[in-house]
Amino acid sequence: MAYQTFEREGPLLVVASGRDTISVASSIKRLAPENVFVVQIQHPRTHLNRFDMVITPCHDYYPLTPHAQEQIPWFLRRWITPREPPDQHVVLTVGALHQADSAALRSAASVWHDELAVLPKPLFVVNVGGPTSNCTYGVDLAKQLTAMLQGVIWSCGSIRVSFSRRTPEKVAKIIVNEFSNNPKVFIWNGEDPNPHMGHLAWADAFLITADSVSMLSEACSTGKPVYVIGAERCVWKFAYFQKSLQERGVVRPFTGKEDISENWSYPPLNDLAEAANRVKKALAERGWRLCS
Repeated sequence: MAYQTFEREGPLLVVASGRDTISVASSIKRLAPENVFVVQIQHPRTHLNRFDMVITPCHDYYPLTPHAQEQIPWFLRRWITPREPPDQHVVLTVGALHQADSAALRSAASVWHDELAVLPKPLFVVNVGGPTSNCTYGVDLAKQLTAMLQGVIWSCGSIRVSFSRRTPEKVAKIIVNEFSNNPKVFIWNGEDPNPHMGHLAWADAFLITADSVSMLSEACSTGKPVYVIGAERCVWKFAYFQKSLQERGVVRPFTGKEDISENWSYPPLNDLAEAANRVKKALAERGWRLCS
């Protein structure tokens, strides 16, 4: 296809994401090297020269400090931190790429206006993920979260709680039992339509469990206050990700003593736009451009 359409339509831009696409994307590059520009999202770990560009979070280059070496067995280290430092065709982002850009949030604000705009302010959105091997927890974190929420509920106009597909039933049950009869709290039951994008558009502040890089990346792209619970449970590069967010001032640890009506801000994460601009610049250096 790349060969047949090149003269008429120009090069193909191939964007692949995740481990399962590595062999396919690299094969396309090998078969039509002069007719494609291949972007691999997430670090392929080896042979980066198979791609024209690799876009990956900074924590994929997790520094092997003495503390890190205590956490990572030697035979896993090259899979946690690549041996070679990033070169010019590796684009490092702070977090994960996602679809919650300004245009998507404007659209979501319109779609969810009738349901969310009328809620008492401030609207506090709580996103609960699920434990992973790099961020372990159970009912202990659920009990901690409910106790801390009780400490800030006075300062909230409304609270909206969402669970992910990874949330254990026993974790969700504790939160539901605690707040199901509270008129300030709405708990999404998991049925469509999913209010996630509407929450990103209309929330005044967020509380997010530390296990989810994606949910944190999305919330931190809004410029609104983001609180994190469970960051101390993260290990390896995920602890490094939490540390980088705190150092940038885009998240704060949740203590249960906050006044949610207090607003604070930061330069929003803009990973998606910055990565796209790097792709456009690299194409321009070849004399290529994207069709509108």
